[in-house]
Amino acid sequence: MAETEFHLFADDGETPNNPRLPLVLYRGAVALDGARDPAAVFEKLFGANGWSEGWRNGVYGFLHFHPHVHEVLGIARGQAQVAFGGVQGRVLDLAAGDVVVVPAGTGHCRRSASDDLLVVGAYPDGGGSWAHARPREIDHAAAQAAIARVAAPAQDPVHGADGPLKEAWSR
Repeated sequence: MAETEFHLFADDGETPNNPRLPLVLYRGAVALDGARDPAAVFEKLFGANGWSEGWRNGVYGFLHFHPHVHEVLGIARGQAQVAFGGVQGRVLDLAAGDVVVVPAGTGHCRRSASDDLLVVGAYPDGGGSWAHARPREIDHAAAQAAIARVAAPAQDPVHGADGPLKEAWSR
């Protein structure tokens, strides 16, 4: 099983983050050696575990969060430094094969990236609107209320019915 990290970020007054669900980082979760289309590997894995409505791109270079849905990010190619948790958060180094599950409300922003960065993102099936918000562009109390209403996903995007995410998010 891949190395797993958990990061819980407090509301910093601008970025609500998620007061009860930690960000989950699976380092080296997906073996991409020789994959002709590494993004397809993530799309197949996420889709098989109930996380679809995916996309291929990068990570926005501005701080934002999703108040209505959780998001998974799979690094298909390249590397990036991504800040999570808003101004008071933490910058994490991500590389091909890593998977990050970002709970609803958790701020994130690309700080730097290799020229070949390719990210596959997805959302839990039936999980809600993927629309993003920026701090100070949304009523903070309304964002907190929306985040509190987001249900835990039915499955972990990497491990399915079991795995570290299911255990950490069921407490």
